[in-house]
Amino acid sequence: MSQKEHLVIFDTTLRDGEQSPGASMTKTEKLRIAKALERMRVDVIEAGFAIASPGDFDAVKAIAEAVRESTVCSLSRALDKDIDRAAEALQGAESARIHTFIATSPIHMQYKLQLPPDAVIEQAVRAVRRARNLVSDVEFSCEDAGRSEIDFLCRIIEAAIDAGATTINIPDTVGYAVPDQFGTMIRQLLERIPNADKAVFSVHCHNDLGLAVANSLAAVTNGARQVECTINGLGERAGNASLEEIVMAVRTRQDHFDVQTRLDTSHIVPTSRLVSTVTGFPVQPNKAIVGANAFAHESGIHQDGVLKHRETYEIMRAQDVGWHTNSIVLGKHSGRNAFRTRLQELGIQFETETELNEAFARFKDLADRKHEIFDEDLQAIASDSKSLEVEERFKLVCMNVCSETGVIPRANVTLMIDGKEHTAESDGSGPVDATYQAIEAITSSGCSLQLYSVNSITSGTDAQGEVTVRLERGGRIVNGLGADTDIVIASAKAYVHALNLISTDTQRQHPQGDV
Repeated sequence: MSQKEHLVIFDTTLRDGEQSPGASMTKTEKLRIAKALERMRVDVIEAGFAIASPGDFDAVKAIAEAVRESTVCSLSRALDKDIDRAAEALQGAESARIHTFIATSPIHMQYKLQLPPDAVIEQAVRAVRRARNLVSDVEFSCEDAGRSEIDFLCRIIEAAIDAGATTINIPDTVGYAVPDQFGTMIRQLLERIPNADKAVFSVHCHNDLGLAVANSLAAVTNGARQVECTINGLGERAGNASLEEIVMAVRTRQDHFDVQTRLDTSHIVPTSRLVSTVTGFPVQPNKAIVGANAFAHESGIHQDGVLKHRETYEIMRAQDVGWHTNSIVLGKHSGRNAFRTRLQELGIQFETETELNEAFARFKDLADRKHEIFDEDLQAIASDSKSLEVEERFKLVCMNVCSETGVIPRANVTLMIDGKEHTAESDGSGPVDATYQAIEAITSSGCSLQLYSVNSITSGTDAQGEVTVRLERGGRIVNGLGADTDIVIASAKAYVHALNLISTDTQRQHPQGDV
């Protein structure tokens, strides 16, 4: 049997994934996710867009210094200032990559760049050469390649490889491609470009038509040897190709694919939960691989078959993707060391002993109200620490909510604002609505509620409820998170957290959309 080729897994959760409206992450959250990706043995971690903002630069720099087992990458436009800033952020990396790009489709060149094709090639070559003088690993992307003319793609890619590009990325930026057409494009590029053997060909597919994974796998079948993807398929608009689906498709269908990855798939589910908790984007129950129902069997026929022989209805083992990680259960008698150790196993670390102590206090408080503490509960406790990184202008002091049959719900809420207590009462259509009306009566924030989502973190009537609140003000969108065994309190925490986020001057500015 011939040796299978290596398929490079390039994760862009921290860059393209963060471009989902409301999915912005703090530096600490990005570090947690980067370390989880490193444990999973992801080949390349795109840590961000270094020139996009000071916060993005700091996050890329911190990840470059912390991650040693994966290549750390920063995106940059084909501009000198972008490339220099990316190189500066990546100085501390064990293995660094600059990912530079320029649009290549007729519509983008004419209306966005307003450059003729020859000028686009010239700018691409200059950018790749500059990047290659700074790092040895340079990726070049043809933005909107899915709608580009193949003759022009051949010209610009050949020139980019001659200039020193080691990876060539073919993005379906707007999710327009279909699998047979996209796979054929990859094969033709590999056949027609004279120096194609001197670079790894990559794909970055968006999911606007629900075909991102299918297009990516069609490209792999036709010779692509890197796939750019995200945890949970997070990303701009309808998202990106899902890392977990790409990796498990290749692993499960070894009879079809001539490639293999180096990933430790047992970290897939914990990492999925971490990304979901940090971003506030819940995973749908029927999501492949990481959804709560992915390995659940309701039908009696299916249950009978699985009990007799698992492979009758399961093509993968749940344990292989990390569904067994919930076996260690903590409770109110667990000590600080057990708590710290389990957090470290989940990739959760606190920068100071004070933060750890505060998290441990929240753990003990929860353990008094809940018999068993699961990994998901610990993720939620750690997420509460997000508020420690944001200036807490608003703080929930206490609240009293009355909800009775035949009586209009009423909430009394006290907030601490800039060190001074304020109280308000309000009616509402339900206890949560009344609570939010009371909070708004105090803050007059001017925010618009875009999303209210409740998820049970674990099973059972004593489970914590995790609430995600998305607020918009002046074009800025933030996600607030709150968790508690009382869902109304969790809702208030989430709203207050969002108010604190939207009140800080941390708005990200992307000089360029996506690739």
